[in-house]
Amino acid sequence: MNAPHAPHAPRRALILVDVQQEYFDGPLEVRYPPREESLEHILAAIDTAEQHGIPIAAVQHGYPAGSPVFAEGSEGQRLHPAVADRVGEGWKRVSKTVASIFPETDLNAWIEDKGIDTLTLVGSMTNNCIIGTAADAEPRGLAVEVLSDATGAVALSNDVGSVTAQQVHDTLMVLLHSNFAAVGTTAQWRSAIEAGEALGTSDLVSSATGG
Repeated sequence: MNAPHAPHAPRRALILVDVQQEYFDGPLEVRYPPREESLEHILAAIDTAEQHGIPIAAVQHGYPAGSPVFAEGSEGQRLHPAVADRVGEGWKRVSKTVASIFPETDLNAWIEDKGIDTLTLVGSMTNNCIIGTAADAEPRGLAVEVLSDATGAVALSNDVGSVTAQQVHDTLMVLLHSNFAAVGTTAQWRSAIEAGEALGTSDLVSSATGG
């Protein structure tokens, strides 16, 4: 009897989601995890991707000139300098105006062309573009990894109630891990790459019955 085939190593792409100045200086400042710590982990993820030949895409949010945030050509719309200094010739660059990275870009074609089956998401915000992209990847048949210490959230308050940035982030990490993504730290992700493995995940039934 032939031995069963071992699952292949994930064919990853590292997606830098909106690592822009707007999240470091302005009304949308990331509050948790601390944004400078998240940035360090984002840069570490870039190092890992480059060392292992993992394709990188940098996504930027943008609105028309004069908009209160992400105005085209504004300082807030720019990539964070630490990331801008790292952009290489082989990086994919796209812009968007909605939460998901897919509808307004050609990333789906780029992903298919490179044979990618797993997206690793870092950047901002956990409560908007990260969860929006993870949910949008599901019907496309793509696996998603979210690096919990290389993403970040803001505090939220509206007519329904108020939650801290940590509550938002931690809750969404549990939610994502239950169905839409495998959630882990940057160090765990690097270890998985070196082992040729996927990040471990959960599922909705297990998460619900364990709750």
